[in-house]
Amino acid sequence: MRQAQRSRTTSESSVSVSVNLDGTGQADISTSVPFFDHMLTALSKHSLIDMEIRAEGDTHIDVHHTVEDTSIVLGQALSEALGDKKGIRRYGLAAVPLDESLARCVVDISGRPYFVHEGEPEGQQYHLIGGHFTGSMTSHSLESIAFHAGLTVHLDLLRGRDPHHIVEAQFKAFARALREAVEFDGRNSAVPSTKGVL
Repeated sequence: MRQAQRSRTTSESSVSVSVNLDGTGQADISTSVPFFDHMLTALSKHSLIDMEIRAEGDTHIDVHHTVEDTSIVLGQALSEALGDKKGIRRYGLAAVPLDESLARCVVDISGRPYFVHEGEPEGQQYHLIGGHFTGSMTSHSLESIAFHAGLTVHLDLLRGRDPHHIVEAQFKAFARALREAVEFDGRNSAVPSTKGVL
């Protein structure tokens, strides 16, 4: 089983994460940021990666530290669970609608962290969702996951109007693309790279 547990404690937050890449999308998540919990639950459900996440932080100041640190540790856990990456599909592509919103995501488990994020309407980054989560945290969270998991991610919002739908469509598109990328390829048991390593 491709599983990992990681934790991180700083003066700003305390985070523990466990993942199972070969799960069924079971989520047990509590970060003290309710809308972020909702997004991470969707990420687990639609990637079929089991996730147990606990985080506490200085949310009385801002949710930034807790969201960032949780995303860092989740990325580290994903990287560890992937191991040598033998036999994985490596690439994943998904387009996911949520009512009027439509997001597209491409994931490459490349070992070369890169994040491209485009298409959100101006002002989305300032919108407060659920009383805690600002729109800018979408990009920051997914970028932090990508960088610490060693992923190349291209995420585009193709259209959208409702701030909640915009964020959720993007998390779900990332989840579905990640699900495809981490799956085993029945035709190839080697590392899917001409270099022989990812």
